[in-house]
Amino acid sequence: MGRPKKFEPDVAIAQAMETFWTKGYGATSPADLAEATGVAKGSLYNAFGSKRELFGKALDLYDRAGRELTGEFMARAETAKEGIRAYLRFIVDVDLDGPVRRGCLAANTALELGGRDEEATRVVRRAEEHTIELLAERIERGQRDGDVAAGVDARAQARFLMNTIMGLRVMAKTFDRPVLYGVIDTALAGL
Repeated sequence: MGRPKKFEPDVAIAQAMETFWTKGYGATSPADLAEATGVAKGSLYNAFGSKRELFGKALDLYDRAGRELTGEFMARAETAKEGIRAYLRFIVDVDLDGPVRRGCLAANTALELGGRDEEATRVVRRAEEHTIELLAERIERGQRDGDVAAGVDARAQARFLMNTIMGLRVMAKTFDRPVLYGVIDTALAGL
């Protein structure tokens, strides 16, 4: 009979996610992961297989958390524009108010591994598609409610907003709040 695990895998994945998010995949060492999780390297790899597999689980967690957050913002606003503006401002604020301007794990992964790592590219694309779907659904609801013009192509607008989100997350590493809020206002002019 094997020894019982001395850590919670979900907690370790969340801690690893934070480390990958801050340092990037390539710059995160097994020692960094062991320190962040409080779990010995051997135990981490016994539980998750490899650094790459743990990274995949961290990306999946990031996607799930992102879907929940986006869904909450889209559900609670009176209008599509208000909900999307609040959501975009929230992510800018989180990026700017954190101890390190680390942007978005998905955007960072796309920049670091996109096009070179098929699995990472697929996972980031899936996360982006989830956000696009939630935005498109909210825009369509806005059309039904009358606060978004009927002629707006909801899917195209959602893709444009996803592009804006990824750009905001990268720009948040170097630009200040007024500039980023201005980008948000310009992006929302199409609604």
